[in-house]
Order: sequence, then C-alpha cells, then structure tokens
Amino acid sequence: MAQQVFPTKGNLIAQKKSLQLALLGYELLDRKRNILIRELMGLVEQAEQLRGSIEDTYKSAYSALQLANISLGLVTPYAECVPIENGLSLSTRSVMGVDLPTVTLEPQELDINYGFLNTTAALDEAYVAFDKVKKASVQLAETENSIYRLSVAIRKTQRRANALKNIIIPNGEATVKYISDSLEEKEREEFSRLKVIKAVKLKKESETI
Repeated sequence: MAQQVFPTKGNLIAQKKSLQLALLGYELLDRKRNILIRELMGLVEQAEQLRGSIEDTYKSAYSALQLANISLGLVTPYAECVPIENGLSLSTRSVMGVDLPTVTLEPQELDINYGFLNTTAALDEAYVAFDKVKKASVQLAETENSIYRLSVAIRKTQRRANALKNIIIPNGEATVKYISDSLEEKEREEFSRLKVIKAVKLKKESETI
C-alpha cells in the first residue's frame, strides 16, 4: 500500500533515495545472513565431531574412575588433592558484528598431587582421562555457545530482511509509482490546458484580423 504523500518532485526525489537505501539495506542484510549461516554450518559440523569425541572421552574417564573406586574404595580424598582450574580465560571474536566467545585453557603440565604409596595405576588413569574431559568440555562449550549466538543473530537478521523485502521496499516502490503517476497526470493536464489557451488565443487573433 502506497504511503500517501503530497506528489511533488521534491517528495519523489526523497522517496527514491529512501527506496535505494532500503534496497541497499536488504542486500547487506542478505549478505550478512549468508555469511552467518556458513559460519554456523561449520560450527555445527565441528560440534558434532566434538560431541562424538567427548562421549568416548567421558566413557573412558568414568570407566577408569570405576576401576579406581574398586581398587581404592572412594577416591574422594585423592580428588580433593587436585587443584582448582584457574587457567580459563574468555575473549571474543566478531563475525559480521556478532561477538562469538573464544575460551582459552592455559596449557599446563599434568602434575600428580597425591602420593603414590597408597594409590594404584587405575587412579592415575582416571586422573589423566578427566583432564582430557576438561579440555574437550572447554572446546565444546565454546562451539555450542557460538552456535547459539549465531542462531539468534541469524533469526534477527532474517526478520529485518523480511521486513524490508515484504513491507518497506514494496511500500516504497508503490509510493514512488504513485507520485510519478500523479506528476505525469499533472503534466498532461497542464499540457492540455496550455493547448486550449493557445487555441483560444489563436482564435481571438484570427477574429480581430
């Protein structure tokens, strides 16, 4: 539905500029959406690989923990010797204005913080396995959070693009057509009026002669 504006040349120029901006905006949003979708697809594939890997890692870790519990009883006293992880840091990277998290786990040597006298190799294997779980969990958390943020951004971009494509641009085109048609009609009317005036003038001139 055309926006009802007064049909003047000034308004026609303004409406054409607005329409050009809307078309450019739609093109940019469409480009942004496609780039975000490509980024999302790559991360989805990466997440699937990580989930498969982390599932195997968790199975190995809990299997090793079970063996450690069998050989030592509850391993809680030994687990309390493991230091709290403080090496995590969080930063962001931008993809088309969308901030995606980058989670970094500072690499450290795997130190054994419990004594060997009353422990078994099963406990060592569980400790190493859960260290792998920690690293895999960091990677998966970063990837899944990025997927979520990209999904939200894609939906917002799609809504804005749809609003431009289905509402703003058609309305702008209809308004430009309305003003153009109105101006052309006025020009035709003015041309016809001038012809009539000229014909009357010529007739008066001929009668005076």
